[in-house]
Amino acid sequence: MEVIDACAVRSWARSACDAMGATAAEIDALNVYPVPDGDTGTNLHLTLCSAMDALGSADPQAKLGPTLDTLARGALLGARGNSGVIVSQLLRGVADRLGRPAPAGGAALAAALSHAADLAYAAVAEPVEGTILTVARAAAVAATAAAAADTHAPLEDVVRAAVDGAARALERTPSQLAALARAGVVDAGGRGLCVILDALLATVSGNDNPAISAAVAPTQLPDLHPLETAQGGGAVPIGEAVTFEYEVQFLLDRADDVSVDLLRSELVALGDSVVIVGSAATPGVPALWNVHVHVDDVGAAVEAGVRAGRPHSITVTRFADRLSTPASSCQAEQQGGGGPVAGSWSGRGLVAVAPGAGLARLFAGEGVEVVEGGATHNPSSADVLSAIRRTGAAEVVVLPNHPTVTAVADAAAAVARAGGQDVAVVPTKSPVQGLAAVAVADPSRRFADVVIAQAEAAAATRWAEIIVAVHEAMTMAGRCVAGDVLGLAEGDVVLIGEDQVTVTCELLDRMLSAGGELVTLVLGADALDGFLERVRVHLRRNHPGVDVMDYRGDQPRQPVLIGVE
Repeated sequence: MEVIDACAVRSWARSACDAMGATAAEIDALNVYPVPDGDTGTNLHLTLCSAMDALGSADPQAKLGPTLDTLARGALLGARGNSGVIVSQLLRGVADRLGRPAPAGGAALAAALSHAADLAYAAVAEPVEGTILTVARAAAVAATAAAAADTHAPLEDVVRAAVDGAARALERTPSQLAALARAGVVDAGGRGLCVILDALLATVSGNDNPAISAAVAPTQLPDLHPLETAQGGGAVPIGEAVTFEYEVQFLLDRADDVSVDLLRSELVALGDSVVIVGSAATPGVPALWNVHVHVDDVGAAVEAGVRAGRPHSITVTRFADRLSTPASSCQAEQQGGGGPVAGSWSGRGLVAVAPGAGLARLFAGEGVEVVEGGATHNPSSADVLSAIRRTGAAEVVVLPNHPTVTAVADAAAAVARAGGQDVAVVPTKSPVQGLAAVAVADPSRRFADVVIAQAEAAAATRWAEIIVAVHEAMTMAGRCVAGDVLGLAEGDVVLIGEDQVTVTCELLDRMLSAGGELVTLVLGADALDGFLERVRVHLRRNHPGVDVMDYRGDQPRQPVLIGVE
């Protein structure tokens, strides 16, 4: 192939997507930086799935420029994680330069790769060497050198130089980042970029199956959950650098360059791994940005986006969790999936987020559409939107059941409203508040009155939970060590002990000292044998006038959820 044309771009995108799907698990295992959450390969695959979906919906007869624009915008719309956002910006850089106006030969590709690397570095608030950025720069430098050595360098030679330069840079990444050296791995994002460049070489050389080079294998499996601490209690592992608990990502429109610059400054003050990439406005297509940040305060990050423009398609991921969205669901997730078409909504529905199989059955038994997720796995706005649509209802109440899911639910509700459904989000912070809200959902009352009643029922339910610490940490109640049982009230650690039953009983005594007639206990997957009977004995002895209801929730990492009304 002497020059790249639109057909070659489609072939490259398909080859890269397939190759990334084949290597996603391998790349996930390399993922130790910036957060060891084991999802880089999956995120890159989902990003390329989105790009392929966009090409599939575009004019198949489009020329090179519009085809590259579609590829880059599709990646931008579906970019996942730090590396996915950066790859979308690299594709944007290639689209800006390739074939405009010179033919897309070797020299033009080298210039496009150089521009793409510049854009990627500019998109990251605090660039770090030894990452995908380093690999992108090395590929561009090697391609430029090959083009400069021969003004008529064949396209395949330039691409091969870029592939070789990227591979050499990838091998050096452990010497640039201590986290990689300790784990004995190369950078996961850089490895993903090498897969994409391998696919490009396969396309221009006429080989439909890229020969993907082997990655440096880990010498040991990295700890995928080093950040997990006393959830909600503001704990920081002793001896570790301060890190952030959540990854927040959203699309942003109705913003300009000035407001985006201000947003970048605000996010840098709130967290780290700030990456903002954008797609310039074109006739009929408004400007769009993809925003990525690691933070503790999800609400503050989203509010900063609101000040800059209109954030939407918000996703929140807790780093202690592994992304499990299958690649085959890429298109459905982007579109929100499921439910009747707009204009055919009728009746009233409920949607609730539930963290365990037992809780899911409880809500489903009351006719509620359930979304899997909660404290240990935040659903995406697409997940919640899909559930809203599956109800088929004209009026829908959404119960997020965790503080960090509320922003996601709000974003999904806004999209559903635009599609003709009347959606209200009752900001429940625990499944026990969600159960209280479901109990007062009277279909005979006006929708607005039901929403108010549910909000009041949730607010009247004080909530608490028991978790087990996995690290030594400093909490609001003092220092804890791994294995300690922590009692959290309204999200704050208030008790530290050695026994689940003892901590639960003391936590209940504190809560009931302020009054209460009904205690709800939702047992998790980690509740000890005999737990419920011993707690009931304590309540009968010390609080004989209090009614007790118990359920099997099977929620992970929370032996019991507590509600007091």
